[in-house]
Amino acid sequence: MQRKITVLDTTLRDGEQVPGAKLNIQEKLRIARQLKTLQVDIIEAGFPISSQGDFEAVRHIAREIVDGPAITALARAVKADIDAVYESIKEAQQPLIHIVLGVSNSHIENKLRKSKEEIMELGIEAVKYAKKLLPDVQYSTEDATRADFEYLWKTIEAAIKAGATIINVPDTVGYAVPEEFGELIRKINYRMKNINDSVLLSVHCHNDTGLATANTLAAVKNGADKIECTLNGIGERAGNAALEEVVVGIKLRSGYYGAYTNIVTKEIKNTSTLVSNLMGLEVQVNKAVTGDNAFAHSSGIHQDGLLKDRSTYEILRPEDVGVESMELILTARSGRHAFKSAVSQFLREPLPETDFEQLFASFLKLADRKKEVYNHDVYHLVEAHFAARKESPCVSSQNLYELVNLQVISNDLFPSASIKLKYGNQFHMGSAVGDGPIDALYQAINNIVALDAELLEYKISSISKGNEALGRVHLKINHQGMIHSGKAVDTDIIKASAEAYLNALNQVLLENWKKENKAALP
Repeated sequence: MQRKITVLDTTLRDGEQVPGAKLNIQEKLRIARQLKTLQVDIIEAGFPISSQGDFEAVRHIAREIVDGPAITALARAVKADIDAVYESIKEAQQPLIHIVLGVSNSHIENKLRKSKEEIMELGIEAVKYAKKLLPDVQYSTEDATRADFEYLWKTIEAAIKAGATIINVPDTVGYAVPEEFGELIRKINYRMKNINDSVLLSVHCHNDTGLATANTLAAVKNGADKIECTLNGIGERAGNAALEEVVVGIKLRSGYYGAYTNIVTKEIKNTSTLVSNLMGLEVQVNKAVTGDNAFAHSSGIHQDGLLKDRSTYEILRPEDVGVESMELILTARSGRHAFKSAVSQFLREPLPETDFEQLFASFLKLADRKKEVYNHDVYHLVEAHFAARKESPCVSSQNLYELVNLQVISNDLFPSASIKLKYGNQFHMGSAVGDGPIDALYQAINNIVALDAELLEYKISSISKGNEALGRVHLKINHQGMIHSGKAVDTDIIKASAEAYLNALNQVLLENWKKENKAALP
C-alpha cells in the first residue's frame, strides 16, 4: 500500500527571503490561489511577526483560500510570535501553527546562548502554549542534521508529549548527504511511530551543496510523511528542495518510494512561471522540469532517437507537467533525421533523396552561420531550393512571415514601432503605439498578422558574454487556447524580440496548415 506524502509549499515564506523577491499582498494572493490549483496540502504563507505587511498578507490568504490547503505561518518559540501566527491564520479553515527552534550545538551556543536544558524547556512551553490556541502544531528542530542525535531525539519526544502533531527535521544549511539523512529519518521515524503513530514526520532541506532534492527523496524512502519545498527551488542562500523535482521524482518512481502526492503535475509549469514572473527570479534554462530547455533537444543522436520513440530520451512527458511539447532545436549537430522531420512540415509529398541531400548541405551552411535554425529558416531553404528550378510541386502552400525591417522609438510619451514583413511575395507594413517599445513592436506585428495572439510571457537575456541576445516568448491564440513558443538570437535585442514573436506566430500558421491538409500529407 502506497503512502500519501503531504506537501507543504513555503514559496511565500522561505522563498520570499530571496533578496529582491518581495511580494505585495495581491501578488501573494495570486500565488496562493495557484498553489491551491496545484493542490499543495499546506501553504506556509509568511512570517507574521516580521512586519505588519506580512501579517496582513497571511491574514488575507487565510481568509480567501478555502476548500483547499491548510494555512500556516512561522513563529519562533516566543509567545509574541505564536500570537502573531494565531491572529493571522485563525480564520483559515485548516489553521496550523509552525514553531521553530534550534537544536544543534552551533545554534544553542552561538545564536541562542542558553543551555540545552533551557532550550528544550523553551520548546516544550511554546508547543503547549500553541496547543491551547489551535489543535494542529508543527515543531521544527532547526539545524537538526548537525545536532547530537540523542539530544535531537529527546527534543522530538518532548515536543510530541507537549502536543505537537507534526515534527519537522530541517537540513537548515544543506549539510546532509542522502544516505546519512535517510538513515537519520529512518531512526527518528521508527522511534516516533512507537510513541504516537498519528504524528507526521516532516523534512525541510536546503540546497547549499545541491543535494536538497536528493535528501528529500531519501527521507521519503525512509519514512518521512511530509515534505517542505518551494517552486523553482527558491529560498534562502542556494534555495530549498524544488517542489517540482521532488514531486516528479516520487511520481516517476512511485513503486520505489512506495508513495504518492496529490499534486496536479499539469499545473507545475503554470505555477513555476507565475512565481518566476511575480518575484522577478528567472529560472535557469537547464533547470530540471521547469527550465526552458528541460524538454529541448539539440543533439542529432538524441533527436533521432526521439523521432523514432520519445521514450528513448524522455522519461517524463512535457505535457505531464504543463509544458506544451518537446522542442527539437536544429543546429549544426542535428542529424539528417531531425532535419528531414523539420522539412516534412512544408511538403505535400516525399522529398527525392537528391533534393534532400542538397537541402541538408544548405542547412549545415546556415546552421554554422546562425547557430540555431528555426522553422521559418527551413521554410525559406525549401522555397529557395525549388524556386531556383522554377518549380514547387512539393512545397506547402502555407506562407510564413519574415522580418524585413523595423524601427522602434522609446520615450516617456509615445513608445512606438514600425515594422515591415514579407509574406510570400507580398510585403506588409504596420505601426503601433504601446506601453513600451516591445509592446508597441508586438502590437505592430499583430496589426499585420491575422491572428488573435495574446502574449503570455516575454524574456530577453544576454548570451555569448553579452554580444548576443536571446529572445523568448510564449503566446496564446485566443480562439484556439493553445500555447505556442518562439525564440531567436541576435546581437540586437529588439530584433531578437521581433524574431522570437514571429517564430511563435509562424508555428501557429504551420500547425493550422497541417490540420487543414492532414489528408494530403505523406
